[in-house]
Amino acid sequence: MKHITIKDIAEALCLSTSTVSRALSDDKNIRRETKEKVLTTARQLGYNPNPVALNLKYGRTNTIGVIVPEMTTPFAAEVINGIQEILYPEGLKVIIAQSNEDPLTERENLHLMERFRVDGIIISLCHQSENQDEYIHIQRQGTPLVFFDRIPGNLDVSKVRVDDYAKSFFLVEHLIRSGRKRIAHIQAPSYLHNATERAKGYKDALAKFHIPYDDSLVIKTGVTIENGKEAARYLLASQVSFDAIFAFTDTLAIGAMNELRERHVRIPEEVAIASFSGTILSTIVNPQLTTVEQPLREMGHVAAELVLEKIRRPSAPNRTVVLDACIKLRASTETDSSPDKTERL
Repeated sequence: MKHITIKDIAEALCLSTSTVSRALSDDKNIRRETKEKVLTTARQLGYNPNPVALNLKYGRTNTIGVIVPEMTTPFAAEVINGIQEILYPEGLKVIIAQSNEDPLTERENLHLMERFRVDGIIISLCHQSENQDEYIHIQRQGTPLVFFDRIPGNLDVSKVRVDDYAKSFFLVEHLIRSGRKRIAHIQAPSYLHNATERAKGYKDALAKFHIPYDDSLVIKTGVTIENGKEAARYLLASQVSFDAIFAFTDTLAIGAMNELRERHVRIPEEVAIASFSGTILSTIVNPQLTTVEQPLREMGHVAAELVLEKIRRPSAPNRTVVLDACIKLRASTETDSSPDKTERL
C-alpha cells in the first residue's frame, strides 16, 4: 500500500503542499473551511504524519540511541529496561544497536545514530580507546553522550558505573578469609577499563594477606562462556595448583565451572568460583554462583537521567555516578548449605 504524503493531499484538493502542511498543523492563518477539507481528505486517504519529519522540523527526534557490546546475556537487557522506564514517560523512544565486541561495528553504530539524528547516545563501549575520536566528535556536534559499565578511562563525559576495584578487592578478600590461597583470575582484555580495575582489586587483595602474585594463575582471555571453558582447560593442563577462581564476569565463571564439572572437579570443595556482574545467569547454574551483583536496572535509570539532564541543559557539567553493588555469597564458594548471603562491603 502506498504511503500517503502531504503532496497526495495537496493534489487531491488542488492546493499547495505548504497550505496543506499548515492546515494539518492548525496554523491560525489558514481558513477554517480549508482546514476542514484538508483534515477530511487526510482521513479519507489514510494519511499518517511522519513523526521523524515533524520532530526534525522542531530540532528534535525524541529518540535516544543505546549501543551495547552484546545482547546474548541478560546484562544489557536489564540496563535497557531501566533506560526505557525513564525515557518512555518522557515521550522518548530508544534505538538499540549491538557492537558485538567489535570497535568497527561500534563505530558504524555511532554513525548510524548520527544519521538518525538521535537526541542523545547511551553506550557501553567494547574498547576504551579505539573510537575515542568518534566520542569527541559526537560531543562537539552537541549530542549528549553517556557511558555505563564499560567506560572510557580518560574522557570527560557523563558515566555511571560501580566501584569495580573495591568490589573485586572485597570479593577476593572473602575467598582468602574462607581459606583459599591459590586464587586464579580469569581476566578480560586490558583495553576494558573495568577489566584492569578488577584485576587491580584482585592483586591488591592478595598483597594485603601477603600472598605472592603468581602470573601462572592469571589467564587473559575474552568475555564469552567458551573463553571461560578454555581458561579452565588451560589451568588444568598447566597443572598449576589452584583452589579458587575469580572471573571477570559471570559468563567466564560459568564457562570455567562447566569445564571443571566435566573434569569431575568438585565445586566448591576443591575449587571455589566467584565472579562479577550478578545477572540472573548466576542463579540458574548449579551450583549457584557467588558474584558481585550490580544494580543493572538502576544503572539504566541513572544513565537515562544523565542523558535527559544534558538534553535539557547542554551546559550542565559531565557527572560520574558510582552505584553501590552487593556481594552475593552462594554455593559456588560456600561449603555449607546456608541460603544466599548478601554482603555490602
